[in-house]
Formats: sequence, structure tokens, C-alpha cells
Amino acid sequence: MTNKAERFTTPVLAALGLARRAAVVVSGDTTAFAKPHPGSLLHAATALGATVESCVYVGDDLRDVQAGSAAGMATIVAEYGYLGDGGQCRDWPATGWIATPEELLDWLPPKP
Repeated sequence: MTNKAERFTTPVLAALGLARRAAVVVSGDTTAFAKPHPGSLLHAATALGATVESCVYVGDDLRDVQAGSAAGMATIVAEYGYLGDGGQCRDWPATGWIATPEELLDWLPPKP
């Protein structure tokens, strides 16, 4: 999930070897609206066959929290990321915050 256009997203994912690991890739021009509009997140959930209630959206910008919240998803701020110009990330209306990728496991349900 990125606001970058597909023409930039696809080569970066390929170069990093991530393209084949992603179940779905949504670029800024995949849907009619970019984040913070929830359309791209809802598109991804539909493509994955997931309900918004089962999704946890992780982002590093205020617009990620806004988009996830508008989509009805739990939102987690990656404090180690970009963090944009949205002020102090602890002031964003997120579900939670993580300092490392491993901490995301604490926010996910256990595997059955």
C-alpha cells in the first residue's frame, strides 16, 4: 500500500525481491483516490478476501492512520518509519504504536 504511482512501485518491489511475496499491491493510482481516502485500503481488503474488522493497517504517516480509521481498520503507527509532517506520532488517533517490526506480533491474533 503506497501513494506512489504503479510505475514507481513495481520496479522498487521487484528490485527488493518483494513483488512475489505480496498477496496484493496497491499503488497511489490503483484506485481513484490516494490516502487518506480509505478506498485503497478497502480495495486491498477486498482483493485479499478480508473483512475490515480483521485488518490491521500499519503506517508511518498521519494519512495512514486517517485512511485506516476511515476504512474501519485498526491502525498501528510504525514509529521507526517516515513519520511525515504530522507532528508527534503519539498524538495521532491510532490504535497503537510500535518501535520495531517485531512488536506488531503483539497486535495480531495468535494463529489457530
